Amino acid sequence: MPMSEFDYKGCLAFSLAGHDKGKVYVILDVEGDRALLSDGKLKPVTNPKSKKLKHIQLVKKTYDFYLKQFDNSDIEAGHTPTDEEVARAIKLFRREGKEED
Repeated sequence: MPMSEFDYKGCLAFSLAGHDKGKVYVILDVEGDRALLSDGKLKPVTNPKSKKLKHIQLVKKTYDFYLKQFDNSDIEAGHTPTDEEVARAIKLFRREGKEED
C-alpha cells in the first residue's frame, strides 16, 4: 500500500540517487511524486530541493523526534521548521550513529 503524503512529511530521508547520494534531508512536503527536501544549509527551508520519491529512502524517526527535547514543534501539525531546526535534527540523527542503517 503506497504511503500518503502525510506519512512522508517531517521524516528524515536519505538521497538514493544523484550527486547528493547518501545525504540526509528532512521532508518538508510532498507534491505528487516529488518530495521537497531541506538540509538547513545548502538547501534551506525557503528554497527546498525537489526529488522524486523513488530516489529517497525514509528513515523511521522523524524530524520532530529529534527536536521534542527542545520545543513542541511538529511539522505535521503545520509548523514550518527553521533552517536551524532542520540542521540540528540532522546533526542529532548523525550523532546517534544511524547513518549506516
